[in-house]
Amino acid sequence: MAKKKTIRTIPQERTPMREQGPGERVRNFGEVACGYRLEEALREADRCLLCPDPACVEGCPVSINIPGFIRKISEKDFRGAYDVISAANFLPAICGRVCPQESQCEGVCPVGETLEPVAIGRLERWVGDLAITEGWANIPYIESNGFRIGIVGSGPAGMACAADMAKAGCEVTVYEAFHQPGGVLRYGIPDFRLPNEVIDAEVERLRRLGVKFECNTVVGRLFTIEQMVDEMGYSAVFIGTGAGYPKLMGIPGDSLNGVLSANELLTRCNLMHAREFPAYDTPLPIGRRIAVIGAGNTAMDAMRVCLRLGAEKVHCLYRRTKAECPARAEEIHHAEQEGIEFHWLANPVEVLDDGKGNVRGMRCIRNELGAPDGSGRRSPVPVTGSEFEFATDMVVFAIGTNANPVIGQTSKLRLDKRGYLEVDATLATSMAGVFAGGDIVTGAATVIEAMGAGRRAARAMKAYLGIRDADVADFTTPAGSAAKLFGIDLRERNFARIRIA
Repeated sequence: MAKKKTIRTIPQERTPMREQGPGERVRNFGEVACGYRLEEALREADRCLLCPDPACVEGCPVSINIPGFIRKISEKDFRGAYDVISAANFLPAICGRVCPQESQCEGVCPVGETLEPVAIGRLERWVGDLAITEGWANIPYIESNGFRIGIVGSGPAGMACAADMAKAGCEVTVYEAFHQPGGVLRYGIPDFRLPNEVIDAEVERLRRLGVKFECNTVVGRLFTIEQMVDEMGYSAVFIGTGAGYPKLMGIPGDSLNGVLSANELLTRCNLMHAREFPAYDTPLPIGRRIAVIGAGNTAMDAMRVCLRLGAEKVHCLYRRTKAECPARAEEIHHAEQEGIEFHWLANPVEVLDDGKGNVRGMRCIRNELGAPDGSGRRSPVPVTGSEFEFATDMVVFAIGTNANPVIGQTSKLRLDKRGYLEVDATLATSMAGVFAGGDIVTGAATVIEAMGAGRRAARAMKAYLGIRDADVADFTTPAGSAAKLFGIDLRERNFARIRIA
């Protein structure tokens, strides 16, 4: 029997991950973080205490059995480690790269109370990458139940929901507005953080489950949600269209040439291959001195993309301090390494015209921090008389997004006051048989949170359709109850749909 691990007996230092050097990586779109080697993964796995009551599992939005998969790595049962992860998460190579583990599973790791926490995300990525290399995929025997499911949006919420419904025996079709599946994973995250080959591999696993993808299909324009339920005969529909409608500040000059949103910049570069112009017919003129407004992960991606596209200098302007910055610490660190210049407590109030309709600079104002706002962060307060001009020939706004409006405009689904889809505790919308989750419900969140919403919606959809859910451990009636028919729990009965002429 193995001796119980303690903080004193595990490796004390967190295993570092190899990276491209800053000077090299700003000239290419290759992945910055190179991942663990076998010996590095085994060493980091040895740092896990294998807690009997693991807080990390509760910290994970999809409840991966984290000690379980790490134990398998330590035992060199790598396929077993993948089996444990994929029971809860169908996209480990993606989540291991882009999830904010420091505020989720790693944030509650007991090892982190004394040392640096176990690098759970790096281990998940290592297992996910190995699964892609080896061609592993857990494709269960699936018996069709006759139900047809329509999924609107192929981002993380839609893919998670599609996987669970396909495993339940449903015929699943995913509709994607763009020409390639992946949603925000593909258009919003650059290759140097999430290579397209990884997205392709995870999408292919879904296809092996029987999931069909219909791209270049804008639901709400070609057909409506109501038509999906009625004329097209879908038994249930899940909406995971995300929140990709960009916000601008509404300040003077924000319609000048040279002003764009981070979403447009990233979509042109990532999905439409603007970085390979003229091989791809997607122009994306980049200024010499670029100012990005905002300091979230999207802002970091936009700034680092601009460097790789040839900008001479890239600046970040943020109205709060570094302490309040919402981006991941790793992303800020990489941006600083690459030469991004940060201007904290600065906010633009006007974009300046060069007289020909182009950007020549911004007028900004200094801030100081006041009392905390509703989110708990200290509110920025303008400092009277502190205005200054900032020279730039391109301004990129990365200050958040709104709900994609097409679904709300073309259906009778109830919206909340912000314009997002309104759902109940089960993620059911105001229309029977239609469910929604991810950013289109919550506003911008993380990939793993969107996946968690997709899985929650799948459970609710199975309950709505009367499909026995193998993921529900206790589906029995208390002893002595009469709620059975021929020994079968009445909650498991199914029903037939009829259509009244």
